[in-house]
Amino acid sequence: MQRIIRQNALEYEFSAKAPVLTVGQGESFIIETEDAGSGQVRSEDVAPRLVHMPTRKATPPKGNPMGGPVYVIGAEPGDLLEVSIERVEVDSQGFTNWGPGRTAVGDDHRWPDLNRWTVKILEHQPGPSGTTRDGVAVLNGKPLWELRPMIGCIGVAPEREVITSAMGQGVSGGNLDMRDVKEGARVYLNVYHPGGLLFAGDVHGSQADTEYYGTADETRAEVQLSCRVIKNKRIPFIRLELAASIIAVRAGASLDVLVHQAVQDMMQWLVEDYGVDPGMAYMHACVNPEFRINIYQYTLGLASVGAELPRKYLP
Repeated sequence: MQRIIRQNALEYEFSAKAPVLTVGQGESFIIETEDAGSGQVRSEDVAPRLVHMPTRKATPPKGNPMGGPVYVIGAEPGDLLEVSIERVEVDSQGFTNWGPGRTAVGDDHRWPDLNRWTVKILEHQPGPSGTTRDGVAVLNGKPLWELRPMIGCIGVAPEREVITSAMGQGVSGGNLDMRDVKEGARVYLNVYHPGGLLFAGDVHGSQADTEYYGTADETRAEVQLSCRVIKNKRIPFIRLELAASIIAVRAGASLDVLVHQAVQDMMQWLVEDYGVDPGMAYMHACVNPEFRINIYQYTLGLASVGAELPRKYLP
C-alpha cells in the first residue's frame, strides 16, 4: 500500500504544488501524520518555550502539518471528490495546551492557573480492538474518556488562493476540526485542479465541540484513505456522509452566518438530490427533533458548523 511517511507529511499550506503521491480511484493509501505542534511537544516541561518555537515565528504560525498533495487519477476541475476515511489510528500519546489570550477564560483573574502557558500530555491506551482506534485517554494514570480519533485538517488545493493549515478555511476545506471527520465517514470536496490535490493532517485523539481554547488532543497518527471521483458535480460547500446521517458543512468567521448557510445547504441537498418537497425540507430544519446544528469549532477566529439529518428521513 502506498504511503506518505511522517517526515514528508509536513506541509502547512493547501496549494497547487506538485503531488507527492498518485493513486487510482478506490485505491487505499496511508498518510503518517505529525501532530499539530510539528512533533515539538512531547513533554509538559516544554510549556515555557511554546511561544518561542521556530514554527510560531511564521505569520500565521506553521501549525497543523499535513501530508499531500495526493493526485487522484481521473479527478478534473468541475468534478466532486469523495474521500473515504477507512482507518485512523493515533499515537501512544497526545498533548493539549492553553495559555493567556486564547479565550476570555485565559485572561480572567478568577482562573490564575489557566492564565499561564500549560501543557498536558495524554496517554493513549488501546481499546477493545487492541489499537488506539477505539482506545482510552489517560492523564497521570487516570482514565478520562474514550478516544474518538478524527482528522482536523482536510481539503484540496483551492482554485486560486493559498490557505494555511493553521487558519485557512473555505469551500475547498482547511482547518475544520470537525469531530465527524472520522473513521467510516465520507467527505465530499469540489475539485479545482487536475488530480484534486488532496491534503490531510492534524489528527485529534478526541475533541469537544468548539475546541474552546484551540488545542484538542493533538497527536501523531496513521490515516488510511481512499477516493472516488463523481464526474461533473458541484456542491455549495463541503458535505459529510456518515452511516446514519448526512451533514451539510459551513466554515468561516461568523457563526451566525454559518448556521443560516448550513441550513440552506441542507435544504438544497434534500430538494435537489433526494426529491424532498421544499416545504418538508424547511420543516425538518425547524420541527424535526432529530435535526441538529453541530458547532464543531468556534475558537481563535475559526468556526465550522454542520447541519445534520438522520438518513431515516431521506426518501
